[in-house]
Order: sequence, then structure tokens, then C-alpha cells
Amino acid sequence: MGYKTFLTRDLTMVRRKRNWHPNGFYHIIVRGNNRQNIFRGDQDVNEYYRILNYVFDKYPFDIFAYCIMTNHLHFLLKSPNVPIGKLMMPINRRYSDYYRKKHNYTGQIYENRYYSKEILDPTGLLHVSSYIHRNPIETKNPMVQSLEHYPYSSYPYYFHNRKSPHPFLNLDLLPSLLPTSREKSPTEYSRYCIEYNPQPNEQ
Repeated sequence: MGYKTFLTRDLTMVRRKRNWHPNGFYHIIVRGNNRQNIFRGDQDVNEYYRILNYVFDKYPFDIFAYCIMTNHLHFLLKSPNVPIGKLMMPINRRYSDYYRKKHNYTGQIYENRYYSKEILDPTGLLHVSSYIHRNPIETKNPMVQSLEHYPYSSYPYYFHNRKSPHPFLNLDLLPSLLPTSREKSPTEYSRYCIEYNPQPNEQ
């Protein structure tokens, strides 16, 4: 079972109590209510970055991979100081307040609950991060020809081996987890994402 199939199944399961460990790694997904768009362009995404930086100053956390799409977003993160819920609550609240005001929107902008799943091993971290980064080319109509051209993702920082302007973005971990047959570099990690192709029996 590939990661995408497992994710689809897991999203439909009965609500479970959140788990959190200070050293845990979590795949987070936030979706727009009824799959509606919650990011309409650069200004919205830049505001979301600003909010992440604000919350980072209060509760430092690491994001290892992210992708902000039009109607949802993905993070692979670690929150060593506070539970995930305490981290996500001010992020979601501040952005929803901004979005309602900016776009004169009334009502709920998110699905009732964000998705959270702990990733337990290095191979899983590589697979989940690749899945996250590949979102723009896995849509029915690919949003870009090449992943490095998608602007709202951490992938270009790996591809270009470029320092991130965001203090929450950790670009060191994922390359260090690459198989021994590969150079442990950001550029090689970006190649890994392109080549990622889960097998039917993959967990």
C-alpha cells in the first residue's frame, strides 16, 4: 500500500485522540472547508509565512517539508516544546481571522479538524516529505512542469541548495537520512523526491 493510499484511508477513520511526543515528527494537513480555496495568491501565502514566524517566536518548531496549495497545505514538522494542538491553534486562528477580513468572507474556512500523523522512522520521513513536495505535479492537471518552479513549497530551497529566509525551516535533516548509496546533500535529496515512486506493498 503506497503512502497516498494509506493517507486517504487514514483521513477517513474515526476521530482519535491526538498523540504528541517532544521528539516526534508529524505530517500535518490543513484543508479548506468543502475543499474550497483558502490561498488566493502571493499575499495570502506571505501572510501565512508571517503567522508561522510569529508563532515560531513563541513556540519554536521545525518544519522539514511544506507545500501550500490553493485549498490545503502540508507540513512535516517537529514541535519539541508544546503539543501540536497548541501550535496549530494560533496558526489556524490568526490565518482565518486574516482571511475573513481580507476577503470579506463569512463562515468557517477550514475543515473541522486538521490531520496529524506521527512518522516513526527515517524512511517514512523521506517518503512523506517526497509526497508533500510532489503535490504540485500530482494534481489532475499538474500546476508546474518541474517542482522547483512551484513557489509555495520548501522544495526549491533543496533543489537550489539555498538558505531559507524562514527560521522555522530546517533543511539539514532530510538529506542526512538519504540511503548510504546517495550523497547526503540538499540537491541529492531533491533528486530523491523526483524519483520517489511508492510500490504497491509499501507501508
